Amino acid sequence: MYQHILVPIDGSTTSERAVAEAGTLAKLCSARVRLLHIVDMGERVYGYETPHSYISQTRPHVLAAARQLLRRTCSELAAKGVPVDTELCESTGAHVSDIIVDHAVRWGADLIVLGTHGRRGIDRILMGSDAERVARMSPLPVLLIKPANMKSAAPPSGMRTIVSDEMQDAV
Repeated sequence: MYQHILVPIDGSTTSERAVAEAGTLAKLCSARVRLLHIVDMGERVYGYETPHSYISQTRPHVLAAARQLLRRTCSELAAKGVPVDTELCESTGAHVSDIIVDHAVRWGADLIVLGTHGRRGIDRILMGSDAERVARMSPLPVLLIKPANMKSAAPPSGMRTIVSDEMQDAV
């Protein structure tokens, strides 16, 4: 089954749900989990910082927070008996989704477990969806974990579910 499960984390609730799901899968499969956090400094620069303040304050603060997130999440999984390690990447302009897929392939992951924010409509168009892009680009399976409050879409009209016992009669 799965031996190496990559879980990109960002500290969000859906990311925490992805970690929990990956931990459950890892225990079932005796797999190793790698937590990946990607710092995109382009999102942290507003143009008002001097180069000195960016180098001496902004960047070290962001990286320290990222390391803390990885340590905390790693400890939680390890306490449950899941073999786990961490990786911190700093983006230099690449799409986060590209970094995730590249890292998964290079590490030899069998599965990517990824939280999705469930954006729809204009939010999805404006904000994009790294999770959707990972699912489209990845050569390996991707398990998307939805937010807890996201409702399932209603089945299309004219569609019905057939219970397996009824399948013989339906054919």
